[in-house]
Amino acid sequence: MASRRDRPATPAPESEAGAALLTVLLLVAILAVIAAIALDRLVLASRMTRNIVSTDQGRAYLIAAEQIAGTRIEDLLAARADRTTLAGNWLGTPQVMAVPGGSVTAQVRDGGNCFNLNSLVMRSAPIPGIPGRPLIARRLGVDQFSGLMRLLGIDRTTADQVAWSAADWIDTDAVPGPGGAEDDFYLGFKPAYRTANDLMADPSELRMVNAVTPELYQRVRPWICALPGTVLSPININTLLPEQAVLLAMLSPDKLSIDSARQLLARRSLDGYGSLVAFWAQAPLAGLALPELVTQQVQQKSRWFEVAFSVDLGGDTVEDTVLYDAGASPARVVRRQWSGNGD
Repeated sequence: MASRRDRPATPAPESEAGAALLTVLLLVAILAVIAAIALDRLVLASRMTRNIVSTDQGRAYLIAAEQIAGTRIEDLLAARADRTTLAGNWLGTPQVMAVPGGSVTAQVRDGGNCFNLNSLVMRSAPIPGIPGRPLIARRLGVDQFSGLMRLLGIDRTTADQVAWSAADWIDTDAVPGPGGAEDDFYLGFKPAYRTANDLMADPSELRMVNAVTPELYQRVRPWICALPGTVLSPININTLLPEQAVLLAMLSPDKLSIDSARQLLARRSLDGYGSLVAFWAQAPLAGLALPELVTQQVQQKSRWFEVAFSVDLGGDTVEDTVLYDAGASPARVVRRQWSGNGD
């Protein structure tokens, strides 16, 4: 009689062999998925680490570039004590500086050649019981903003409504101007919000204002700014480009056309106008009879400069836009906005 040891092994049923193979394949698939996820996370972590390093390095380069730009602005202003002109081709021309691992590019523009949204208000005399000097709507600023929008093709009703609503957004009272809007209007929205009751820090705040549609905002955005003060828009007629003629026309939108303003700027010499008296004596300006506050807005020397910086480090970019106040020496940074798209 054969012993159990001598008996041949009974083969496993085919169903069990198939199940074992399926289990092995399932384990392999799971391990492959885990490995793929781990590799993806490793790549992501490496990329994030590289971005952090590039961003930190890029910002360090930009801070250094800001200091250099401030010195260059001072040199520009010192070259001509009485005026700032386009001589030297500095306006809008990319200036490239090589740095280890990449380059920094800077583009300068006259930061005062725009409509200052904060000129929609002015500081009033102190009011008992209210700290500081409250902000009140300024009719001249409202009229100029409305005029700018009308020159850009926006109908008068909408232009007036937006201008007064923007003034109400900034002023510290709760009484809406003609066609304007205060807290009671915005509290009816979902979600509800209130007016800022303070100066705008960035032109993008205008998007929150009554009657401002995305289309209207895109139309006015190239022409507006938010300078840190209520000064009426300081237009330098020596650096204002012909394509920016609308900013000159807005000073008298019903009497000075964009075409006339463009012609005035196009025939200006590279050295600028000799004097403001000579500028205002030109036709068709001589017959405008503008208020003194308006004629004082036109200047020959720039105070505000906006510089757009971009650092490229092997495809990783870090950017910032800086506003300089050159009203005193040294020129100082009053606002900085960071951005970047490092991969």
